[in-house]
Amino acid sequence: MKYISTRGLSPALSFSEILLGGLAPDGGLYMPEAYPQFSAADLSAMRGMNYRDLAYTILSRLVDDIPAADLRDIVDRTYRAEVYAFARPGQNAEDITPTLELEQGLYLLSLSNGPTLAFKDMAMQLLGNLFEYVLAKKGETTNILGATSGDTGSAAEYAMRGKQGVNVFMLSPHQKMSRFQTAQMFSLQDENIHNIAVRGVFDDCQDIVKAVSNDHQFKANHKIGAVNSINWARVAAQVVYYFKGYFAVTSDNSQKVSFAVPSGNFGNVCAGHVARMMGLPVDKLVVATNENDVLDEFFRTGVYRPRGSANTYHTSSPSMDISKASNFERFVFDLVGRDGAKVRELWSKVDAGGAFDLNADGWFAKVADYGFVSGSSNHAHRMQTIKQTQAQYGVTIDTHTADGLKVALEHRSADTPMLVLETALPAKFEDAIVEALGHKPQRPASLEGLEQLPQRFEVMDADTDAIKAFIVAHIE
Repeated sequence: MKYISTRGLSPALSFSEILLGGLAPDGGLYMPEAYPQFSAADLSAMRGMNYRDLAYTILSRLVDDIPAADLRDIVDRTYRAEVYAFARPGQNAEDITPTLELEQGLYLLSLSNGPTLAFKDMAMQLLGNLFEYVLAKKGETTNILGATSGDTGSAAEYAMRGKQGVNVFMLSPHQKMSRFQTAQMFSLQDENIHNIAVRGVFDDCQDIVKAVSNDHQFKANHKIGAVNSINWARVAAQVVYYFKGYFAVTSDNSQKVSFAVPSGNFGNVCAGHVARMMGLPVDKLVVATNENDVLDEFFRTGVYRPRGSANTYHTSSPSMDISKASNFERFVFDLVGRDGAKVRELWSKVDAGGAFDLNADGWFAKVADYGFVSGSSNHAHRMQTIKQTQAQYGVTIDTHTADGLKVALEHRSADTPMLVLETALPAKFEDAIVEALGHKPQRPASLEGLEQLPQRFEVMDADTDAIKAFIVAHIE
């Protein structure tokens, strides 16, 4: 299995060779040279598997340069019930991603039972163990630079804290995360964790990460690695729970399932696209955005028009406050027939602050072949959906999951199960839940008083050179 760049100008590399780096040298994102295929017989054999066996079966098709016994050990250590202990009452933590039936044909896929109460744990815990394994084999260290709109940062830091040979530098938009999200990150006192609050929005943070990654000399000299979903291993890990969710709500492989995915950076729903390309019987992939509806605009019109940091809204589903969706490039690569030159042409417009339109040359007409549909939500919709879900089903959901459920209901069909991907537990967004329901959401006892803990972070301008200097000063 080799991995190629979406922009077509980088050599094909193995999984371990791309694991630490993030962006390809040509600025593109890595994708499998060809998608491994799961046949109907394969799906039948996988149907009864537990999460660890399923993860190993899928990942072993995508990772062929780590010995099977070592990969098995990494997977088994990652997906233990005690790591995903925050399951709802009545759910079995051993399931790792249990499903919750709201009504016939409508489900939540619970992805938020990990240590930071967000779906990012599902991939980040694996990434932490993979990083440690590969670094130990090579006798190397790495300095991770990441950007977060709320959940990636804490998931990465909890996965990497105390890991040998790993330093983490995490950029977040200053005062634009929830109080819980902020405290989760900034209260960590581990010496290998460095939090930088950037004066700006998430897109500013993400642009700095990409600028550093594209400075090949600096990246090589200071061993800069990536944990954002530009890292292929993140997407690969997320593919697993699409298979798990499918098997949980179907009885045979002739059935199709739709997934509704709250979307900001397009990594989560991109994993659904990859699962579908590998043979999972997916009907619709429902892209749900908040007020930052650049992706919804594309899937409705064929025009991709990032708005820039000045026009990115700060909302009550802050992890989706993103205008430039990095992983969208992975889907467009497939959409345009894996033509790297075409992707370079399109993203040269995006990188220059512009837009692109895929109607003229007929590419947009092919979107339907991949099952994508979309919709958007706003604050009033979120509040109403949270209230309705509590009243109708006795279930409290967070604001991002509410965006997903609201849009899911617009695309639901009677004969196809719909799974809404739960992105976080409501405790992470207490103020919004109080506004919607009039009371605080329940939180795990171990996280009581989190916001009162001492916090350790630096506030800096959105200045790539200043961030580079900070990194150098804290690794040498």
